[in-house]
Amino acid sequence: MKVKVSRKAHFNAAHRLYRKDWDNAKNAEVFGKCNNPNFHGHNYELVVSVYGEIDPETGFVMDMKVLKSLIKLHIEEALDHKNLNIEIPAFKEVNPTAENIAVFIWKTLRPFIDKDKDLEVVLYETPRNYVTFCG
Repeated sequence: MKVKVSRKAHFNAAHRLYRKDWDNAKNAEVFGKCNNPNFHGHNYELVVSVYGEIDPETGFVMDMKVLKSLIKLHIEEALDHKNLNIEIPAFKEVNPTAENIAVFIWKTLRPFIDKDKDLEVVLYETPRNYVTFCG
């Protein structure tokens, strides 16, 4: 029987959605206000979930203290109060959409989660707009 355990986290970050190979008119048409050349920010809410069998010795799917530390070290400290386009190498050539940020978070955490466990990332860009990535 698989059980899902989840940890919530939060970070603030700025970004600009645009493509270098498009002119200003096309970027404005596709990305609207999110194409602001001076960037704009979000208060991102993150839910990281791990699915797996309960360990009969510990009763855990995953030690939540470990999950908390992984998220803090690899995600919150890396992304909080950053300009994603400028300060995060992964977004130098990748548009930092909510979808791409969720994939980045998943790929960053995946190596630290046991291979027999499934990982899910839910990223809220606003209270009503969110994405889910499961790998």
